[in-house]
Amino acid sequence: MAELSESGLHNFLLLFLVLARCGDLEDAAGRACDLLSLLVPGSVSPTLCALQWRGQLALLLLFGGRGLDLAPLASKLSSAFTDAAREFYLKTTEPARRTALWHPLSAYLEGTAELWQTSATLCQSEEALLGEGFGLLLPACRTAELNTALSFLQTALTQLRRVQQRFNQLGSSDLPSWAPPPSVVKERHSAVAVALWTHFFPFLRSLRLSQTPPPQLADAAAGFTLLALDMPSSAPQDLQPHPLQAIMQCFGWDEMLCPLLVTRYLSHLLQNGELVGWMGSGSASGSAQALCVRAWFRCVLQQHLHKSPDNSRAGKVLDEQLAELTRLVLRLPEIDSLLQRASLQPTASKLEPKPALALFIKSVGRVYATLQLLAERSSLVCKALEYVGDVLKFIKPYLLNRSSDGLQLTYWTLGCVVKHWSPLLATIKAQSLLLRIVDVLLLPHSLLQQEKAPPTQVLSALRDTLPLYLQGLSVAASVSQTQGAYLRQQLRNVIAQYVSRFLPATPTTGAVANHPVLLAGCEATPTPRGAVLRRTILQVLRDNFLQFKGHAPPPRLAAVLSFLLELLRRNNDTDPDLLTITLPPALRCLMLVNEPQVKRLSADCLQLIVERRLSAARDQPCEQIVTVLRTFVEENEAVYELQVYSVLETVAILSPSTVSSLIPVLSRTLRNIEQKRGLGRNISLRNAYKSLLGLLGEAGQAELVSLDED
Repeated sequence: MAELSESGLHNFLLLFLVLARCGDLEDAAGRACDLLSLLVPGSVSPTLCALQWRGQLALLLLFGGRGLDLAPLASKLSSAFTDAAREFYLKTTEPARRTALWHPLSAYLEGTAELWQTSATLCQSEEALLGEGFGLLLPACRTAELNTALSFLQTALTQLRRVQQRFNQLGSSDLPSWAPPPSVVKERHSAVAVALWTHFFPFLRSLRLSQTPPPQLADAAAGFTLLALDMPSSAPQDLQPHPLQAIMQCFGWDEMLCPLLVTRYLSHLLQNGELVGWMGSGSASGSAQALCVRAWFRCVLQQHLHKSPDNSRAGKVLDEQLAELTRLVLRLPEIDSLLQRASLQPTASKLEPKPALALFIKSVGRVYATLQLLAERSSLVCKALEYVGDVLKFIKPYLLNRSSDGLQLTYWTLGCVVKHWSPLLATIKAQSLLLRIVDVLLLPHSLLQQEKAPPTQVLSALRDTLPLYLQGLSVAASVSQTQGAYLRQQLRNVIAQYVSRFLPATPTTGAVANHPVLLAGCEATPTPRGAVLRRTILQVLRDNFLQFKGHAPPPRLAAVLSFLLELLRRNNDTDPDLLTITLPPALRCLMLVNEPQVKRLSADCLQLIVERRLSAARDQPCEQIVTVLRTFVEENEAVYELQVYSVLETVAILSPSTVSSLIPVLSRTLRNIEQKRGLGRNISLRNAYKSLLGLLGEAGQAELVSLDED
């Protein structure tokens, strides 16, 4: 036997296969194996070894076809495979020898896969072929070799599930006549499953945290997951007592997993109606669907971590897998119910990950707004927090590597969350998430360092998404029962920070018109929520950007006034309390600043405020404006007499009746000034006042007569 050439061994095996097929199979196989055992394993070349194993596997196929037990023959062959796999595994093995060894090892995988695929029952000791050699082979495989080994595993898992499910559906009626009793068949299937778990699963689990996982890893892991669904008792002890949840945590829900693995793995599983049904049943964890949504949410957010010009293929694969997972997540019973309750249904365009993410976020917020019972609202808050998980941990890599695409997606996604979930985030359970979002994304320490400019990628993402945050924060601050004051202060801080950050030194049309804070406050039709935000913006402008230091005007005054004018002009607010917030500093600018651009912008702001109120009040004086003007006169006439009259003339041209109501105050103040100075009539001051009175109609004329009688 030792002297047989390759063709000689080939003919030898053919001879015994013919004898086995035509005569006594067990006798022919026994004699062939006895003769083959004369070949000393170490002296047989890998080529002859591969040929020998193929012959033995062919005999096993004949055994399987006749319903005979494979164990005697399979155990010997598996032992030889283990020895070859051990040599393949050893680091001392030369590369050339390892390459040669792959020939018989791959032949064993190919023949065993064929044997499994042709088995109708998998109850003939097929597990004997799955020895400890696989535990040695898999870690030693290179990429192409590992693909072959995992493809074999996938074949084995698929065939076991197919046979086992057919047996459960049809029972013994579908079994061949030589098959053992159903109880024995179940035991054999369990033994096959245990062998697969024992010799393959530990290796798969060791690869799960790889950042470049082979595609077949997700396929095989999904196969084991479905095996745990069908045969939970076969799973190893460290996955018990809930093997399905444990394995899904390992390969789908763990937040350290690569999105390439998770998207492919969950896409396999969520196509399985039985598993989706289990997720919605009482036997599953109530969080199973939510954890799948969280995994999808994380993968959408982290997609740019795994896209690079150097590996465009991986990015394309991830896009395809993410699109498929998105489609399946939106079909989950829990998410489908949310979308229906929110009257939002995904269109073809919204099946793409980013639009689908916006649709999902909006549906949660819309459903929350419709709930009346406290218990229902509390339950949805908990569920929403479960959906997003530790979202700030998911985005941390982008904040470190400053990926432009990643930051844009991050700020946009969380901006949608803040805007559409604002009442939800204002609750006690969720407000910590809102506060962390503000601290990490809107007011990070790096942004507040005056001596160091923040990264341009961050500012670009903020510029594009800031309106979402401001609108959401404003609502949250209005409805929060425990942190309202703090949220309002944080909102003011954010507005002040970014009005300053994005405001140009001098007013330019584009920079002011497209300022993100301005866009946040603009509405085509005024709403109470929008008015609350505009009130806050106006208060910030008044307190932080329009305060004079003595006679010195604030910096960038023209740009600030241009911003203010644009905000007032784009919104049709008529609430006098809102409109008059910035009226005092606008009057002061008119009085103290001689720069033509500032004077023009101040006058335009004043005109818009007065005309808006006159229109709303049907030309009747506005009490709030009168009060502001009265305070303005009392505070400034003693120092800036002539300038005060000049400003009031501007108002009088717009609304004589408004200024007419100030005549008693103006006349009394004038006489007080003259008395304090003790120099008699102040002709220049009286002439300026008379000029103003000349604009006030009959009331002005009457007061002129009174002045002349002094």
